[in-house]
Amino acid sequence: MSAMGADSSMSVDLPEICKTAEAMAGDMSMDMSHEMDQAHTDLMAGMDVTNKQMMDSMMVEDIDVAFVCGMIPHHQGAINMAKAELEHGDNQWAKDMAQKVIDAQEQEMADMIAWLEGEGANE
Repeated sequence: MSAMGADSSMSVDLPEICKTAEAMAGDMSMDMSHEMDQAHTDLMAGMDVTNKQMMDSMMVEDIDVAFVCGMIPHHQGAINMAKAELEHGDNQWAKDMAQKVIDAQEQEMADMIAWLEGEGANE
C-alpha cells in the first residue's frame, strides 16, 4: 500500500454543521427504517448511481486513464446532486452554487471525454 492510501489528509475537515449531519447519516444507515424526505433521497441517489462506475474505472490499467474515467461519474454525481438542489432547495445562494457546479462539471466532463477519445485512447 502506498503512503497515500493511509493518509488521513485525503479527507476534508467539515464545518461543525456538516459533522452533525454526518453523524445523523451514520445513525440513519444503521436504521434504514427512518424515512428520508424526497429531497434527501434525491441527493443520496445523485451519488449512489455513479459509485459503481467510479469503482469500475479504477480497474483500468493505465493510471491516467483510470483517473479520468473515474472522474467522469464523480462529476456526474455532483451534477445529479446539484440538480436535486435546484429542484428542492430554498436558499438562493445554494441554488446559484448548484448551477455553477452543473456548468463547470459538464464542461470538465466534455473535456475529459474528448481527452479519452483522443490522446487518452493511446495511453
